[in-house]
Amino acid sequence: MNMTLTRWNPIRELEEVQSRLSSILPFPSLRHNGDKELMTVAQWAPAVDIIEDEHEYVITAELPEIKKEEVKVTVENGILTISGERKFEKEEKGKKYHRIERSYGSFLRSFDLPDDADAGKVDAKFSDGTLKVHVIKSEKARPKQIEIKAS
Repeated sequence: MNMTLTRWNPIRELEEVQSRLSSILPFPSLRHNGDKELMTVAQWAPAVDIIEDEHEYVITAELPEIKKEEVKVTVENGILTISGERKFEKEEKGKKYHRIERSYGSFLRSFDLPDDADAGKVDAKFSDGTLKVHVIKSEKARPKQIEIKAS
């Protein structure tokens, strides 16, 4: 009988649970910044896709009914952050809301940039409620084909 021991890490387990819950609940998010822990409470979090090819990483975020001016993209200390706010329309006189299921308020999504990403070459485009952030890979990280010479 072969038995394998696995070391239990309660912090990692809590981070996994928090990650799963953050997509469905406005849940506090803990980020580590050196020796400090930063706590951010977001009211909602937009869905994102992250795609990689040999030249770049592309982060696509769904931001329906948000104006470009209400979105901010920053890169600091190897962390790319997308933040902003979707504002709730004012309740009009003579109209009653029967159900409100869409999320409103501020949001914040942060992503650790991979080692091969060039933080100085980030480009963001906003169109039709979709934000696309392009992070170019550094020249050093790109594969380079070496020509084989006959001897």
